Amino acid sequence: MKTFVGIDLGSTTTKAVLMDEEERILGRGITNSRSNYTTACAVAGQEAAIDARFTLFRRELGAEDGADAQVEDLLSGLERSFRLEQFLEQLGDLEETCVRLVRGERFEKNGDAVKAALGEVFKRLRGEAPAMFAPGATRKSDFFRDIAGSRYLSVAEEVAREADLPYDVLLNVYDKSIIAVENRPPAGSLSDKFKNALDRVTKEGTGGSGDLGSKIQKALDIELEETYLVGTGYGRVTLPFSKEHIRSEILCHGLGAHMMYPETRTVLDIGGQDTKGIQVDAHGIVENFQMNDRCAAGCGRYLGYIADEMNMGLHELGPLAMKSEKPARINSTCTVFAGAELRDRLALGEKREDILAGLHRAIILRAISIISRSGGVTDQFTFTGGVAKNEAAVRELKKLVFENYGEVTINIDPDSIYTGALGGAEFARRAAQGRMEGVEA
Repeated sequence: MKTFVGIDLGSTTTKAVLMDEEERILGRGITNSRSNYTTACAVAGQEAAIDARFTLFRRELGAEDGADAQVEDLLSGLERSFRLEQFLEQLGDLEETCVRLVRGERFEKNGDAVKAALGEVFKRLRGEAPAMFAPGATRKSDFFRDIAGSRYLSVAEEVAREADLPYDVLLNVYDKSIIAVENRPPAGSLSDKFKNALDRVTKEGTGGSGDLGSKIQKALDIELEETYLVGTGYGRVTLPFSKEHIRSEILCHGLGAHMMYPETRTVLDIGGQDTKGIQVDAHGIVENFQMNDRCAAGCGRYLGYIADEMNMGLHELGPLAMKSEKPARINSTCTVFAGAELRDRLALGEKREDILAGLHRAIILRAISIISRSGGVTDQFTFTGGVAKNEAAVRELKKLVFENYGEVTINIDPDSIYTGALGGAEFARRAAQGRMEGVEA
């Protein structure tokens, strides 16, 4: 099967979308952006390929609408088992890296004891891993570093105490090793991991009938050929692709929004590092656009800074701001001055929810100004980017759009964070099609 890939390398996350020849999305993948951009792209692409497999499973089982309970139970068990396989593979990589590090560094007296302690730590981590991926288990994150890190630190402290070793030794070995492990994607075959996962759920009696299992195997045998790839995003100049495989994030977000909502004429994207106001025609082609200046004020990074200042999670800002009954009037969205103004307001007794509500309004006011310079809001309007998931930002956007432009249809897709990658995948499909037809893409 020919597939087309779009990679959106953002300042905080890297997204990938895998598309087939009929413009249907097969899979989506996301990971944290990191200093090793090649790895970030590889991991996001691999996650999209994994997601694509589940799409193919549903197609083969005739259950693309997700309404068949038996199929969903099977696929849920298969995904948990696959993620367990993936976790154990990376855990093995981490253990080997830790042991190599100990061998390579000078441990005058306790080198053997440290290796023995590491063996015990990873033995316990492997033993508890199945429970983390059991039905009903919850995880705060699906990123390996987040899952493995918290458990390693806890288990290593116990083992160090039992072995009469300094805990700092095991901690330092982990800190140095995890960087190497997270900067290389899982190396094992996806097909092999899926087969192992299918064997596990079958043995556990959760794999459904033999007919279902054979159909899963048939879908696994479908080769996903990466026909063409296009990269975009804030970090596109650092992408490990040749120039003909790079497209502007403005073009990709405009086309991606059009593919989600064909009647879109105005697009607002608030990402981690910039804000874009884009005007597109009936074909998703960009007619005009404006971006924020060099400062990252009013973007996702700004909200992250505020979250850090208030000792909160980024995901907690919106819900708290929604509780406000009297939003504060914020003088500036400058990141440099935000901390000082925030501390001053808290010291004066202003409520946190009122301050946050005011901050969200200030951010959206800035975004509305950018849209205005691009040509204003035209029905339909599509809001994309990570900030589109922030309910307080959405509330303020709806208010300000109505105040300035009246009744306008505002589209916000649950997968809006993938808009740029979706546009990239469509550019990849068109480029491949143009190449096969002998015309310029």
